[in-house]
Amino acid sequence: MTSSSMLTMTCPSSTTLTATTSRARTSLLLQLKLGCHHWSPSRSRSWTCLRYGHGYIGGEGGGGGSLLGTAARRHNVSKNRAVRGISMFLNTRPKPVVKDGVLSFDGTEALKDMPHNIVIKPWYDSSSAAFLGAAFTDESESSSSSTSRLVFKLGVIRETRLLCLFRFKIWWSIPRVGNSASDIPVETQMLLLEAPHDHSASSDGTTAYILFLPLLDGETRSSLQGNSADELQVCVETGDPALLASESTKAVFVNYGGNPFDLMKESMKILQKYSRTFALRETKQMPGMLDWFGWCTWDAFYHDVNPQGIKDGLSSLSKGGTPARFLIIDDGWQDTTNEFQKEEEPFVEGSQFGARLMSIRENMKFRKASSEASSVPNSLKEFISDIKSTFGLKYVYVWHALMGYWGGLHLDAPGTQKYNPTLKYPVQSPGNLAHKRDIAMDSMEKYGVGTIDPARIFEFYDDLHRYLASQGVDGVKVDVQNILETVATGSGGRVSLTKHFQQALEESIARNFQDNGIICCMGQSTDSIYNSKKSAITRASDDYYPKNPNTQTLHIAAVAYNSIFFGEVVVPDWDMFYSRHNAAEYHAVARAVGGCGVYVSDQPGQHDFNILRRLVLPDGSVLRAKYPGRPSRDCLFCDPVMDGKSLLKIWNLNKCTGVIGIFNCQGAGSWPGLEDSPKMNSPEISGKISPSDIDYFEEVSGKSWKGDCAVFSFKSASLFRLAKHGKLDITLGTLQCDIFTVSPIKVYGKKVEFAPIGLINMYNSGGATDAIEVITEFSDFGIRIKGRGPGIFGAYSNLKPKSCSLNLMDEGFEFRTEDCLLTIPIPSGTDMWEVAVYY
Repeated sequence: MTSSSMLTMTCPSSTTLTATTSRARTSLLLQLKLGCHHWSPSRSRSWTCLRYGHGYIGGEGGGGGSLLGTAARRHNVSKNRAVRGISMFLNTRPKPVVKDGVLSFDGTEALKDMPHNIVIKPWYDSSSAAFLGAAFTDESESSSSSTSRLVFKLGVIRETRLLCLFRFKIWWSIPRVGNSASDIPVETQMLLLEAPHDHSASSDGTTAYILFLPLLDGETRSSLQGNSADELQVCVETGDPALLASESTKAVFVNYGGNPFDLMKESMKILQKYSRTFALRETKQMPGMLDWFGWCTWDAFYHDVNPQGIKDGLSSLSKGGTPARFLIIDDGWQDTTNEFQKEEEPFVEGSQFGARLMSIRENMKFRKASSEASSVPNSLKEFISDIKSTFGLKYVYVWHALMGYWGGLHLDAPGTQKYNPTLKYPVQSPGNLAHKRDIAMDSMEKYGVGTIDPARIFEFYDDLHRYLASQGVDGVKVDVQNILETVATGSGGRVSLTKHFQQALEESIARNFQDNGIICCMGQSTDSIYNSKKSAITRASDDYYPKNPNTQTLHIAAVAYNSIFFGEVVVPDWDMFYSRHNAAEYHAVARAVGGCGVYVSDQPGQHDFNILRRLVLPDGSVLRAKYPGRPSRDCLFCDPVMDGKSLLKIWNLNKCTGVIGIFNCQGAGSWPGLEDSPKMNSPEISGKISPSDIDYFEEVSGKSWKGDCAVFSFKSASLFRLAKHGKLDITLGTLQCDIFTVSPIKVYGKKVEFAPIGLINMYNSGGATDAIEVITEFSDFGIRIKGRGPGIFGAYSNLKPKSCSLNLMDEGFEFRTEDCLLTIPIPSGTDMWEVAVYY
């Protein structure tokens, strides 16, 4: 056998290893002594660990390999030293176990009936993470061969509560819950399992969870799906018929843990470290517009947006005391043409998606064609300068599609020819076609897309964004992002094409907009998410449809569940809403707990300022919570939209408090794909909220805190004292909601028990509180609270104070003895304040 020959050893049972070099043969012989059972060929030059008795050897390290593999590549490493290294590795970090075709974690079964060709590669720096994939030795082991798309089986899942996030349209994701793999839809991008009840405890005694994340592996993109036999399948595809989807040994990532949010965070950190293709949300530059109230022109005007209408809308919001500091000029400002819609002919629905971009400049609504007097501004620059100075706008964004416009670029226009556009007719994958049709996608398939030459895409973005920046624009909302997966034929496949466009887009944003000014939209695919290095905001829902009463509850639930996954990479964007609408407060409360940007799309003069003033301070800032709002643990495997019994709870944190929004999403709509399912509607739904619904509460309470909580209901203006695991009953009708501020009660001095609530006139009351400290000046004893915004400051106090002050001036207060609610007025015009409470 030469130095490059392959040595394959086979023993009884079901594990496979291959040595492809003379150095690796040492490793292979050592492993045989350790009791391996079956080894099979690997197509790479490094060894691959599939199954190893009751544990695992190997994993991912620098340049691939493992402790044992590394030892085998060193001529001077003894067998004993190698064995000691393996033993230490296994004993320090317990690994996923495969035995008799069952994948398990710490005794908890994840998959049964695993095929023999499934490849498992542990991640070396985790106690439980691994990569799953498959190697094919004959055509029968996959659904097809010599193709750009193949499907293979991972194993069987039954009688396990599960949550999946899947794309129900090419652009958008929604959740689905179930109990077996047959409940897992095509195009699933995240799968979370609750450990079976007979093994439902992790090492700390809490419920355990198993997470599956399909990945990008080389030129392939994976997704999950189930079939009627309860088999979990992996679909691997390239998006280009010329690029074959062969074996994928790292198609899926799997991990195990006792806290679902820790599990997701840890898993995404591992994947970021492994892939280096994306960055985590917490490391990205946050655009400043997130902390300011905004207005988007779309649902106010649709394509008829115009300068005067924008001025009217900004004016009416300012006059009502909730000034917009952030503006999105949505679709309708660009220089486009639509050859499929003739003037003076009836409107052809869908033809708007065939329109193409003529140049990077604004259309004639936003610039004069001559020096003749008119209400049209001389230029976009003049208009933006005017509205910034008149209305105090801090940020102006404009909309554009990833390919410039819905139908891409005009092929022959002087303003676009330099980007070498070619007409392509999008082709959707079978996974997308299995779900809901979309009129935008159907229309683009019909009319084609003027696709920008990948070699010229950075030039296009840079030209466009440089021009916009010169006009005073601060950022862009980039829509229609998932179009790339449908036009990847001949361009290296969907993964490479998306990565190339994403890099060009982010480089242009960084070059032209100092504030990382981009909102991504229609990009809820792993192709985009796993290539997001700088973009910090991505839409996490389908569009807001003010005229459709059946989508209001779905919108809230979809964003909350999608945020479990997307929220580790971006700030999920909840989209705009109408403040004057029957579901306005429902949406407003969701934005208050969502940790997101807050913007409406009201028509000028059509505002409900009672709602807006609970979201927006007079200076135009918003009280944004710290994290993406996500469902509480007891909601993870329930269907809050259609099971007829569950309320949706969304939790978040502020600097000094926690917050819980609770929503009745039942009885007002059905999930796409489940419209024909039996409805279980009830006029009212009852449930419970608890301080324990808020994860990471120790960030505001301190790790050593063991006390009770003050819980304030915005809806009833009632204050409750609850133990950490205490529960409060609540009943809500359809489209009703409430929001609770939860503050840890702490003992100050010997007798004072105190907890700040914040501005109780605001939905996210605790968002107004920045700090709390003890006063021990002279002979006074008290508590000082720092915060911002006018309104009514509220707090829990077990004792009635002796006096209170506001910004060093004596201030009156009220004390409600029945629930210990202390309130102090913060007068209008007060931006920052210090409240002192003396005892």
